Amino acid sequence: MNEYMKKNALTREAILALLTDEEVARVSTAESVTRLVEGDEYVDLRDPAAGVQQEHAAPRTAPGHTLPRSSVSYATWTKIVHTIAS
Repeated sequence: MNEYMKKNALTREAILALLTDEEVARVSTAESVTRLVEGDEYVDLRDPAAGVQQEHAAPRTAPGHTLPRSSVSYATWTKIVHTIAS
């Protein structure tokens, strides 16, 4: 595993640790959605180092690997953004 992959794995784990039980349930439900709505912000959990992304007309990431902003509280989203930026 190279350094980039290690950092992504650690960042992904740090992000998931920030979620409350309720948010984990919402994220799990969101993963079953076929795609995000255009304009939605999300973090690709396969590549959190890519930062916050925005959904466009053609989906850029596979369902099941996204953490939509709408599935977490404002406070948690702020912590996620801070974690990614660190």
